[in-house]
Amino acid sequence: MKKHLATIVFFGLALASAAHAAPAGEPTNAKEAAEKKIAQDKRTDELYQQKFATLSPERQAWEKVLQENLGNGFYLPAHKRDFVAGRSTAWDFVADDPRLPRVLIIGDSISRGYTMATRSALAGKANVHRAPENCGPTANGLKKVDTWLGQGKWDVITWNFGIHDRNTPPATYKANLETLVKRLQQTGAKIIWVRTTPAPAGTNNEKFTDAQCDFLNATADEVMKANHVSEVDLFALVKPKLAELQLTNNVHFKEEGYQLMGGEMAKAILGVAKKSGAK
Repeated sequence: MKKHLATIVFFGLALASAAHAAPAGEPTNAKEAAEKKIAQDKRTDELYQQKFATLSPERQAWEKVLQENLGNGFYLPAHKRDFVAGRSTAWDFVADDPRLPRVLIIGDSISRGYTMATRSALAGKANVHRAPENCGPTANGLKKVDTWLGQGKWDVITWNFGIHDRNTPPATYKANLETLVKRLQQTGAKIIWVRTTPAPAGTNNEKFTDAQCDFLNATADEVMKANHVSEVDLFALVKPKLAELQLTNNVHFKEEGYQLMGGEMAKAILGVAKKSGAK
């Protein structure tokens, strides 16, 4: 009897262990997980290079710009995965319709979030490009703005530097904006400043506060007014519905938030494009 019970217990434990075992093919420890990721990344790179080789010279040139600017930490690997899978993203190559105005979006990950919605809202009305990276703070803008502008002519440029400048000394932030606005105006494009979106309620991972946001917007407002630059106020747009639109404890937004912002950006872009007589 005891032997029979021991056998039952043994098989019971074995079944329980099997039920909790990792699914077939899943890593069982950190080392195995790391090795699996390396293998997956290698395979993604192989597929990316294969697909890259089939592109037209113009598309290859754009991919090379992305390779040089997205960085190896997060954005470039993510782009390669999306590219291999055939997923459309903010960094898609844009084949210009010469009958439509050319638009460039400059900004951080918030702007990346609303690029697709803006592009969709302006389908058949404008060629909507975006800078080939998360543009970060104004200091990075001073270094990279010529790369972002490229060689083509722009009809409209929208731009924002805010959240990444939350700890930039006030005088430096203002001076950097003044330098950048003058450089963008040299392109002959209509310039639209995008007011920085709100800090999330309560404690947030980015350590971005309401006071910092208010300072950034007030400083930028002053610079834009002095330089006769129009603004699109995404701050006022999302602030009343922040709890619904923004991710919890995060400066970024849900898809509904980016769709709302994209629609507002599209209206602002069309407004200045029509005033300028852009084709």
